[in-house]
Amino acid sequence: MNTYIALLRGINVGGHKKVPMAELRKVLTTSRLENVQTYIQSGNVIFQSSSNNKKALEQTVQKAILDYFSFEVPVLVRNRAEIKTIFDNCPFTEEKKVTSYFTMLSDIPDRDLVDEASKKTYLNEEFVVLKDCLYFFCANGYGNAKFNLKFFERKLKVTVLVRLNKLTAAFAGAPKRVKTTHLSSHANAEGLWA
Repeated sequence: MNTYIALLRGINVGGHKKVPMAELRKVLTTSRLENVQTYIQSGNVIFQSSSNNKKALEQTVQKAILDYFSFEVPVLVRNRAEIKTIFDNCPFTEEKKVTSYFTMLSDIPDRDLVDEASKKTYLNEEFVVLKDCLYFFCANGYGNAKFNLKFFERKLKVTVLVRLNKLTAAFAGAPKRVKTTHLSSHANAEGLWA
């Protein structure tokens, strides 16, 4: 049995695309995912499956959400080793890393597209693309950043999902930081995700 995390984009933000976690767990469990757990309300689902096909699992989660909630949600599925690699490979200094955003990409973008996107710069903002992750630092906070998800999706021709350093760290290998009191499930995340 393989353990994965599905990262969902844009749910429960500003009253849009409301997805109650109890309903989401039920929907995904009926879609043949096992030991489904949710972490906070922003779309982080830990589950198990015998499948090794992450793209098929992404489609399973997307279809389940579309069928039940009647809207589409971008979904990326990763395993713990992949999240740990993404976290460990952050190219920024530790000082910048703690306030950075880890932008996971649906595919590894074409190098020419990365080079073209890199020509655009803004003061106090920087990004680095390493394989299927875009590391983004903005000194003035994400809400004040000039770069945004649409820019990266348009320029790199991939789907992107952003997670903060703290959340990425929790999923990368610090399961003790993922307190079970924050889990919306009866299962123990530390046991499942360890």
